[in-house]
Amino acid sequence: MRRAAAMLALSLCAAWGGMAAALAQEPAPENIQIGLSTDRVAITTDFSGADLTIFGAIENADPLINRQGRYDVIVVLEGPARPVVVRRKDRVLGMWINTQSETFENVPVSYSVATTRAMRDITQPASYRQLSLGADNLHIRVSDDTESSPATIEEFTAALRDRKKAVGLYSERIGGVQFLSANLFRATVSLAPNVPVGTHRARAFLFRSGVFVKETSAQLAIYKSGFEQTIYRFANNHAFWFGIFAVLLAMLTGWIGRLVFRKD
Repeated sequence: MRRAAAMLALSLCAAWGGMAAALAQEPAPENIQIGLSTDRVAITTDFSGADLTIFGAIENADPLINRQGRYDVIVVLEGPARPVVVRRKDRVLGMWINTQSETFENVPVSYSVATTRAMRDITQPASYRQLSLGADNLHIRVSDDTESSPATIEEFTAALRDRKKAVGLYSERIGGVQFLSANLFRATVSLAPNVPVGTHRARAFLFRSGVFVKETSAQLAIYKSGFEQTIYRFANNHAFWFGIFAVLLAMLTGWIGRLVFRKD
């Protein structure tokens, strides 16, 4: 009996040792890290847009997958989320007026994407929808008090995305992520001339053979600088006095224009 128990114990020890050895030999899962070329961007009067460079690295990369070029990276620079009202204009009695509107909650005011290759070649559309990755896959939620039909909501959602793309706030740069070595990469995302101030978030998504592996993020602060910053702060902190000042300035400008252009 004792001999059988001893043999069973030895067998369990051997099995545990084999499992530990297998776990020790199993490679660690891949990870991704990023760093911004700058964490603060100043907006001045002559700001006409810029490119932001993001550097990154893949940790514990599989050499075979690397040689086969089956790692893909998608980098996103996402602006702060704010409510957005989308209005539709119709022609009524010869005039264009707002006839219907929808309010969307927590909409990123800007959204720039850079990829290693075309997104359709990286993974399946279902993965993008699950990750809410890409301008067309963002989970944009309509206000709870809406009474519109699903078809109307879909129409306004598409109009919102199209408008953001038209003004350059939603953009995509295919090939904007380039591998500098087997594990290091560089991404370039666009900052539109009308990029909003606030805290933006840079996010990097790692895919292996079309399968999502890991995500990481970093923050970027965009702020107004110089005289624009002074006006911006005054307008936000003293809205009433700023409104009075704007009215007085408009009246003064009109009076001076009347003096300059009056006919004797």
